[in-house]
Amino acid sequence: MLRFIAWRLGRATLTVMLVLVACFTAIRMAGSPAEVLYPDGAPPEQIEQLEMQWGLDRSLLEQFALYVAQLARGEFGVSIIERRPVTEVYGEKLGPSLRLAALALVIGILCGIPLGALAALRRGTPVARLAMSVAFMGYAVPHFIIAIVLILIFGYHLNWLPSTGAETASHYILPAVTLALPLVAAIARYMRSTMLDVMTQDFVRTATAKGVVPTRIVCLHVIRNALLPLITVLGLEIAGLINGSLIIETVFSWPGLGKVLTGSVTRRDFPVLQFGVIVYAVAVVAINITVDLLYAVADPRVRVRS
Repeated sequence: MLRFIAWRLGRATLTVMLVLVACFTAIRMAGSPAEVLYPDGAPPEQIEQLEMQWGLDRSLLEQFALYVAQLARGEFGVSIIERRPVTEVYGEKLGPSLRLAALALVIGILCGIPLGALAALRRGTPVARLAMSVAFMGYAVPHFIIAIVLILIFGYHLNWLPSTGAETASHYILPAVTLALPLVAAIARYMRSTMLDVMTQDFVRTATAKGVVPTRIVCLHVIRNALLPLITVLGLEIAGLINGSLIIETVFSWPGLGKVLTGSVTRRDFPVLQFGVIVYAVAVVAINITVDLLYAVADPRVRVRS
């Protein structure tokens, strides 16, 4: 087990480092923050002074070495635009993002698992076909299209729900549903597939031949065994939830981490952007490691193969 954990942690560290190198290089190719801070026609001396102040006049290799040393000391930099630590910039927006993601995850699990189970148990019926059609639509349509449609229907035409801000509980409904719909679709599709596979296993046929009540077979044998492979899907979809929140928070003007990160791109706020990308990369990698470990604990064959 220790060897399994060490292997996963080593791969995770390498992944984060590659993301860091790619991010650090790419954002500096976009231009200097001085072009955003100063209006057109600013004296070159002002631009050079700012670049010297933030170390942007040095070579790319020197800048990267200094940044890595800074990270090793636990220092994540100061925002060029707001002139305060990037941890404060993100810390103020952490709560709304976590609450939105948690709500979307709960909706996805509570709706996706029953929908997939229903489609498997009522296979071939109009109900099952309708459930899978909804699932395919939710999975195929991009986040921003779903968001725009929901805003037009419930926010503009019907005027039932607010479409911007995060002041009240009703503000969470549209963005949470938008984030949850692809998650519901993915969970439902995979739940149906795994349940159909489990229902063909010998132990299910044996239980049926012994006269076990069908409801008991479904609850204790089919669903229970179908949920194990779902661990992997949940991990991948949670990682997708993090990525999807970037778009959704922008569309709904949500005061969260995604809006800070996308704003740092347009303003070329290098420290804020770098920290945000690293945090998102670490979060995705950590989720994948957690899923691997949970799956290894639940199924020892994974550890043996690894």
